[in-house]
Amino acid sequence: MAKRASATDIFPYNDTDAPLPHGGDLAAARRLFPDAPEPFIDLSTGINPSPYPLPQLSAELFARLPDAAATARLAAAAATSYGAPSAAHVVPAPGTQILLPLVAGLVRRGRAAIFTPTYNEHARAARLVGHSVIAAREFAALGDADLAVVTNPNSPDGRLIDRDTLLALAAKLRARGGVLVVDEAFMDVGPPGASLAGDVGCGNLVVLRSFGKFFGLAGLRLGFALLDQASAARLAALLGPWAVSGPALAVGAAALADTAWIEATRHRLLAASGRLDGILIGAGLGIPGGTALFRLVRTPAANALFLHLGRTGILARNFPDNAMWLRFGLPAQEEDWRRLQIAMAAFRNNG
Repeated sequence: MAKRASATDIFPYNDTDAPLPHGGDLAAARRLFPDAPEPFIDLSTGINPSPYPLPQLSAELFARLPDAAATARLAAAAATSYGAPSAAHVVPAPGTQILLPLVAGLVRRGRAAIFTPTYNEHARAARLVGHSVIAAREFAALGDADLAVVTNPNSPDGRLIDRDTLLALAAKLRARGGVLVVDEAFMDVGPPGASLAGDVGCGNLVVLRSFGKFFGLAGLRLGFALLDQASAARLAALLGPWAVSGPALAVGAAALADTAWIEATRHRLLAASGRLDGILIGAGLGIPGGTALFRLVRTPAANALFLHLGRTGILARNFPDNAMWLRFGLPAQEEDWRRLQIAMAAFRNNG
């Protein structure tokens, strides 16, 4: 008898140091749903489906080693865009993922507290460098850690901790030699003034920023750590020379300086997420949280909905450690919106 398809076939829960599964795995989706119509619509990530338009790039960017001056220009653009004290407080990297164990390794080995539920890679990265890791369900539990990690706004539920609360935690940790890491991967669509980027000069505070999500260029692999100058120099040394490719340096500097595109995109994403709300609520689903790049749905029928969507060629993000959750990213094309609307209406009518 053929094995019945299960949501965990794509995203099995794994609490070891092995690489963890994530959204965006269309190859796994096609294996699970071999008869689904194409093209498969990937709503399993929180990546902007309308990416920044790539500028013309010279062949020299691909032929030569990345230039130190270009790295400095990118750091300056990031400092201005994110509000860091200076370019010297910014460390560009080939994606924030590679920064997680390096940043965790800047802290003496001890107890790492991860404010959960959140991105699972934070716990894995802390374990990889020797920390003992606890999942902190209550914010107060972070104050006794050597390394505390808060994703803000959070994924998958969009939970937002206010600046004053985070700065108070940073001060408490600083007094005992601890470090607060704030993952602001989705802060580009967060409320104005919520970022801690401008506060990293005080030390014992690291802010992580993702380039690929908001700018829709996840394959470029670009991210940033914002931290005090001494720690920034140490982190840059760990990354070594030429950490970011020449094309990524050029595209990143251009995109971060394009304030008109950034502002227009924020408005467009807000409108798109509102449209997504209409489809989800129209299907009778509750939305406990999210950001302008994704929405979280809570329903006892999450697994059934995941499988229904998969059979129609739509991949949502399920959470095997929370069987009532599904996360939806934004459709890219009008046809994608139409297919999602039809699939959601069919699920409600058949329910």
